Amino acid sequence: MLIHPQFDPVAIHLGPLAIRWYGLMYLVGFILFLVFGRRRIQQPQMAAQGWNAKDLDDMLFFGVLGVILGGRLGYVLFYKPEYYLSHPLEIVRVWEGGMAFHGGFLGVIIAMWLFAKLRHRHWMEVTDFIAPMIPCGLAAGRIGNFINGELWGRPTTLPWGMVFPQAGDSIPRHPSQLYQFAGEGVALFIILWLFARKPRPMGAVSGLFLVGYGSFRFLAEFAREPDSFLGLLALHLSMGQWLSLPMIVAGLLMMVWAYRRQARAEAAGVSRG
Repeated sequence: MLIHPQFDPVAIHLGPLAIRWYGLMYLVGFILFLVFGRRRIQQPQMAAQGWNAKDLDDMLFFGVLGVILGGRLGYVLFYKPEYYLSHPLEIVRVWEGGMAFHGGFLGVIIAMWLFAKLRHRHWMEVTDFIAPMIPCGLAAGRIGNFINGELWGRPTTLPWGMVFPQAGDSIPRHPSQLYQFAGEGVALFIILWLFARKPRPMGAVSGLFLVGYGSFRFLAEFAREPDSFLGLLALHLSMGQWLSLPMIVAGLLMMVWAYRRQARAEAAGVSRG
């Protein structure tokens, strides 16, 4: 039976200032976005669209705002609306925890829409560009969850089951944070990076991200302990699963639309020729 190492959530103490591991993981995610983003700029199909390093830096700025504001508001609205309605001043206490990926995702979508408007680009060109780098941030975030010993999994008898003292019991549980690190982080990054190396119709890369993340998250939720204040919802599915299903459907529709649009354009070009 494994026991969670109980890392100190504070990575660096600088007098009264405490730098937490979870915050550092956000920083790691943003750095990886820049590193792989600069490599993506060099891909022929991206260079042909005129992307440059300044675009990448500006997208990161807009994306950070979208992640923080959307992630926090998503947690407030999706998970604890009644509590925060009664304690509105606590909404700004981000340092106490409480971020939701699906809210952060919506925040990034809005931020990228605004960026696209300012740069006079099609919104899907922007989302197709950033989609392969997003799993880097997801992977870093899940490592942060594991270091904090939070978002633990459901009880298991598997040999790698781990006891999380924060759960308040001695029951071995799935290290679901590591499952999500491997799925929506590493595996999704590899799938998207390889897929996006070749020219794809506009919207296809973004659609694949939605399908991939939604699928990996939906599966991982079977091993993750539901939030105690919500439990399982209709059909014995968790809130995370219900929020992931629309992503999968939207991603599939987006990919069908992208390839049909390309086929129509090619057919029109042949007929004119």
